[in-house]
Amino acid sequence: MPQEFSGAGLPLSTDGLGKGCDRLGVKAAEIWSVLTVETRGCGFLPDRRPQILFERHIFHRETNGAFDDESPDISNPVAGGYGAPGTHQYDRLARAIQLNRQAALRSASWGIGQVMGFNAAIAGYPDVETMVAAMVRSEDEQVNALFGFLVSNRLDAPLRNHDWTSFARGYNGPNYAKNQYDAKLSASYQKYATGPLPDLTVRASQIYLTYLGFHPGQVDGMMGQLTRSAVMEFQEAQGLPETGDLDDETAEKLRENAAANPGELALPAGAPGTG
Repeated sequence: MPQEFSGAGLPLSTDGLGKGCDRLGVKAAEIWSVLTVETRGCGFLPDRRPQILFERHIFHRETNGAFDDESPDISNPVAGGYGAPGTHQYDRLARAIQLNRQAALRSASWGIGQVMGFNAAIAGYPDVETMVAAMVRSEDEQVNALFGFLVSNRLDAPLRNHDWTSFARGYNGPNYAKNQYDAKLSASYQKYATGPLPDLTVRASQIYLTYLGFHPGQVDGMMGQLTRSAVMEFQEAQGLPETGDLDDETAEKLRENAAANPGELALPAGAPGTG
């Protein structure tokens, strides 16, 4: 049985990023500043499920505290109790879904922009189920939700003007300073405004390598040593020249394998283990 919330998991495309920049009137550096601070730059887990964070205080609000006594770690008027990131957040979400599915989906932040489920309407979706389904499909959909949220809340202007305090307050709430959210955004912007931007081809390949069980390191769109080693391992498995370079043939083979065989590698005919 397919794992719920795991789907195509397509990486961010040039078209998806470009449409967002045009819509908000910003350059890519501003977009990457937000995405990097929110989810370290990747919207999916290795199992293709969107990055999420389950908020117990939102679930409390959505259900009027009906489950506070029986599940205080899942429903609580006080924020916190997150535990580990990644798959553990889906364990928490699954427990909340057993209590109230709609409230549970509305109580998690989703994807590369970490848009809250209860913001589905202002992000441009008719309901949270539709938004979540879009989040599962691709990072293009994830950033589209983010852009919709920013425009609806008039946060595009602070982003354009690099007013990180106003942006942080509007995007992360009144307690933004507690985690130095504005300072992190400013530092992230300086990094991308003065240095190289993520290469989307490299970044997509890093995501595909991760899906296929290789270990390229952080998904950052940079061709570092870990990524180069993972590319070489993939090339060896596919019978390609082991250069460690992300040439067109290697990038296409990665895309094909990730699309056709979620979580497993398709070996070329005649390779060991193919019979």
